[in-house]
Amino acid sequence: MKRIQFILLPALLLIYFPYILGQNVADNNSITGSWLGKLSTGAIQLRVIFNFSVIGKDSLVATLDSPDQGAKNIKMGQVKVTGQSIKVSAPAIMGEYNGTIKSDTTIEGTWKQAGNTMPLNLSKLKGEFTINRPQEPKPPYPYTSEEVTFANTQFNIKLAGTLTIPNGKGPFKAVIMITGSGPQNRNEELMGHKPFLVIADYLSRNGIAVLRYDDRGVGSSQGKYSEATSADLATDAQAAFNFLKNYPKINPKNIGLMGHSEGGLIAPIVASTNTDIGFIVSLAGPGVTGQQIIIRQSEDISRLSGVKESDIRESTETSKKVYKILRKENDNKKAELKILAIQKEIQEKKKASREEIEKAVNQVKITFGANQYTWFRYFIMTDPATFWKKVKCPVLALNGEKDLQVAAKENLPAIENALKSGGDESVTVVKLPGLNHLFQHCKTGLPSEYATIEETFSPEALKIISEWILAL
Repeated sequence: MKRIQFILLPALLLIYFPYILGQNVADNNSITGSWLGKLSTGAIQLRVIFNFSVIGKDSLVATLDSPDQGAKNIKMGQVKVTGQSIKVSAPAIMGEYNGTIKSDTTIEGTWKQAGNTMPLNLSKLKGEFTINRPQEPKPPYPYTSEEVTFANTQFNIKLAGTLTIPNGKGPFKAVIMITGSGPQNRNEELMGHKPFLVIADYLSRNGIAVLRYDDRGVGSSQGKYSEATSADLATDAQAAFNFLKNYPKINPKNIGLMGHSEGGLIAPIVASTNTDIGFIVSLAGPGVTGQQIIIRQSEDISRLSGVKESDIRESTETSKKVYKILRKENDNKKAELKILAIQKEIQEKKKASREEIEKAVNQVKITFGANQYTWFRYFIMTDPATFWKKVKCPVLALNGEKDLQVAAKENLPAIENALKSGGDESVTVVKLPGLNHLFQHCKTGLPSEYATIEETFSPEALKIISEWILAL
């Protein structure tokens, strides 16, 4: 369930370097503008846009957009053009682009990042790049929208969010939205979509108040996300509940939690000890251990992507070795050394060169280093049933039939069985045909489709959620 590893890393402020004019270089006017390309990272494709402009007399500068990740205006470093060759450094995201200018509208090249080199051909756009997201709401809204902050006293941080309240006297039922894995903003913005914005708009139009907030360390919220486990993040959701139960127009006896993906684990963690939680909506939440989810996710996505069965088996066995290390070794630095040793051994068996081994080991260190182990260790070792068994409020558990990240067939029955074994019979389980992990209508369910689908969140799922909450 850990979010697919994206290519881009957070942007940092950089100093622009001048463009030095050389002999027989491409004309500045032929380069300025926006250039679109696609990066294939295996399971997903990411659109990237280089925006070139001239400052001063003849200095080229560039920014980078990744619309499928909600990243815009990432400042690049030096832009160097020599003859028909162009090189763009991107130190903020540890990347570099090298291309050949084929014409006024085409650049062919490669993108290097985190030890990987990928083809990236660019085409010049005639106008501004736009993504069509027809479900994103536009003003005026038939509800009030308020910017709020609330404190998590346990971690001494303040969290920021948006509270939408239906027009009228109230008091209203309310939902607190909890994002999936990885640092997310209050809209759970990913792959060019803002699912929490769409859900909040729909629910508030139908008489339900909604609080959605930036994860700790994201947007306007304080704290460090990289140091937090699911249990730590549960204290943020609890802080949101404490804030909302004393808020005007909110019915304190009808405040529920809605969690997507990992948020569907955080919700029962909170409700297992807080009997005042009015209800839970689990959107593709886990019912089995994180290790089971990640292994199933990897196998399903690989298989549907055409990976050989022998390679899938090899990858699974390697993953199990890594998880075993994380289970036994609590010192993250020591665990990292052991995990890097596994990668080195794999490359040596392939008779890779010394340079290739070093490159593979460095890639693992960048993409799965020690700073990720605290969250990961907790996730793979945690059995959600431990918490679901203690939940006593009504639960609606939804999953898409084509969800390849949190499989419906494996997780929905586990959630239902855990709730009922703990004495909670007020559970509704729905598997929605044709929907993926983001609850979009899709063809295959592969993450590579997420950004290309215009729909953000299934209208059928929205209707089910709204009617279920209002009927409580």
